[in-house]
Amino acid sequence: MQTITSTENNQKIYRSTLNNGITVIAVENNTADVISGKIFLKNAGGRWDNPKQAGLSHLVSSVVTKGTNNLSSVEIAEKIETIGASLGADAATDYFLVTIKTVASDFAEMLRLAGEIMTNPSFPDTEIELEKYLTQQSIRSQQESPFNIAFNQLRKAMYGDHPYGFSILGTEETVSELTRADLQAYHQKFFRPDNFIISLSGRLSPDMAINMVEEVFGHWQPPTDPFPSLILPSLQSQPSETITPQDTQQSIVMLGYLTTGVKSEDYPVLKLINTYLGNGLSSRLFVELREKRGLAYDVSAFYPTRLENSQFVVYMGTAPENKAIAREGLKTEVDRLCDTKLSEEELQTGKNKLLGQYALGKQTNGEIAQMLGWYETLGLGIEFDDHFPTLIAQVTTEDIQRVAQKYLTQPYISIVGPS
Repeated sequence: MQTITSTENNQKIYRSTLNNGITVIAVENNTADVISGKIFLKNAGGRWDNPKQAGLSHLVSSVVTKGTNNLSSVEIAEKIETIGASLGADAATDYFLVTIKTVASDFAEMLRLAGEIMTNPSFPDTEIELEKYLTQQSIRSQQESPFNIAFNQLRKAMYGDHPYGFSILGTEETVSELTRADLQAYHQKFFRPDNFIISLSGRLSPDMAINMVEEVFGHWQPPTDPFPSLILPSLQSQPSETITPQDTQQSIVMLGYLTTGVKSEDYPVLKLINTYLGNGLSSRLFVELREKRGLAYDVSAFYPTRLENSQFVVYMGTAPENKAIAREGLKTEVDRLCDTKLSEEELQTGKNKLLGQYALGKQTNGEIAQMLGWYETLGLGIEFDDHFPTLIAQVTTEDIQRVAQKYLTQPYISIVGPS
């Protein structure tokens, strides 16, 4: 099965599904002699981690490139570095990812190396113990940051035992209990061709892309058993307030609202609200709370793209004596969206900013491969690249107010700073 679609600049995007279930996405871009590849495991990542094994996806991503049945970690590093390529793995909340980047003439060799890493990892015990130690050090380091403490306690209050309530790193306790057998079981469960999306962008034709993937992965057949289903705890907004005293020079004040995932019709509206409220030096929060009132060292908002219920968060770093004013100021600006419609000028400014940033975010081969593979992984398809700007253009001031009233009324509150 092959699908061909075109972007607004008439760049063709090809999508094919191989006999073993691998989805291949290819974009021919000859502006540079480079090919970037993103290999997604669409059903994997932190969302699939059992709370008792929080951090397993991250640990697998840290160790999977450190040895195969035929190559040691040193030999793998030499193969990558002698041709100036890059190859690495990463785990996110909703997916697992292997990234390749190299000049066009060396890409086939790097893809073969990635294929060996993904099909025959050895998970050496020494590498596992080293990465567990480094991960625990990162977790301890985060516990020294007021922002991370505030965000972790906000996330835990909002999500509880849902996988979204845990850091992708896990906790010191869960990481310490992970074993080589856990990593092997993870590999056996998730690393199967019908769970792969391979997104390529650069100096290659669609036929070249498919032939290279076929050569490396075509022999790999999926298991006969269906992919296991994922059952997650249900979520219901139950706002609370959590305060952690800490002797710091500034206080962090966060307000979080439980919202919706990427497949909701409200998703583009929330993205636009996020841009208007907290994105950049011209955002509402920055202008009103930092420029006019001088309350903030740092003030912003974020709304991550998630398959399940996402969170809309506004936050401020402020002087300890301004905690109460900062909290009220953040809530006032969010409440304003519920009580007062934006002007047409405010709405259009937000749209222009969001769509401009969206266009700038897909300039390199790596960005293009990442975006298209991500959309396919989310189940939106490569067509969403063209669909998203249309959805943003259709948002009205009434939509902004409706969605704000639907989600942004009663916040979870997280505060860290001097008591």
